[in-house]
Amino acid sequence: MEKKPCLNDNDEFPDDKVLSRCLGKVKPTWDSFQVLLDETYPSFAAEWRYYRDGNNWLYKVTKKKKTVCWVSVWISAFKATFYFPDRAEEPITTSRLKKEYIEQFLHGKRYGTIRGVTVTVKKLSDLVSIKKLIAIKEQLK
Repeated sequence: MEKKPCLNDNDEFPDDKVLSRCLGKVKPTWDSFQVLLDETYPSFAAEWRYYRDGNNWLYKVTKKKKTVCWVSVWISAFKATFYFPDRAEEPITTSRLKKEYIEQFLHGKRYGTIRGVTVTVKKLSDLVSIKKLIAIKEQLK
C-alpha cells in the first residue's frame, strides 16, 4: 500500500469512478460501508471535503455537530479513524474489539484528551469493527 491517501487532487472530486479506480476490488466493501451508514445510522450525515493541510480528500461522517469518524481512501483500502475521549477507555477495553484496536487506543498518540483508533478496511468483515466503534461512540454521548 502506498504511503499517502490516493485522493490528493483538489480538482478531482471522489465520485464513484474515482473511488473505483483507487479502491479496485475493495470498492464493493466501500459500497457496503455506504449502505451500513445509510440504513443502520440514518441520523448520520457524510460529506467529502478537500483538506489543504493534508492535501487530500476526507470523508467526514457526523451525527448532528459531532464527528463520528474520518475516512481516507488508499490504493485497495480505506481507513476509518475514530477519536475518543479518555473516558472511553473502559468501554473500549471491555469491548469485543480486536486486540490491535484496543492497543491503538491505549498506547497511541494523544491529542490533548483524545486518542484515535484507525480501522483499515480491505474486506467486508472489517466493517464489524467499524460497527463496534460506532456503538462505543454512541454509548458515550
